[in-house]
Amino acid sequence: QVQLVESGGGLVQPGGSLRLSCAASGNIFSISAMGWYRQPPGKERELVATITSGGNTNYGDSVKGRFTISRDNAKNAVYLEMNSLKPEDTAVYYCNAIMVARYGTRWSDYWGQGTQVTVSS
Repeated sequence: QVQLVESGGGLVQPGGSLRLSCAASGNIFSISAMGWYRQPPGKERELVATITSGGNTNYGDSVKGRFTISRDNAKNAVYLEMNSLKPEDTAVYYCNAIMVARYGTRWSDYWGQGTQVTVSS
């Protein structure tokens, strides 16, 4: 059994910064891509950023130049540094990872429980 747990969300003023963290735990055999997605109130979940095990990154258009994704493969962790935050960044942020459990046979798409980020003055 494997799981993802996010942390670091909270309330921040426009222009502020937050750092989100996500760690995978359990009987993990391998992790390929990891990423962050967000779901604003009343809207569909959207891509924030992804990163491969080799460090290749992909960002959603709305966060390019403001957010930075990184990972620590030794810790099975992924991070999201969010700068110059705007009210429209308000959403529940979800950690995502494609993983194979130890002794497993399939790659599976795993999701964390989500962490709330609210940008408001």
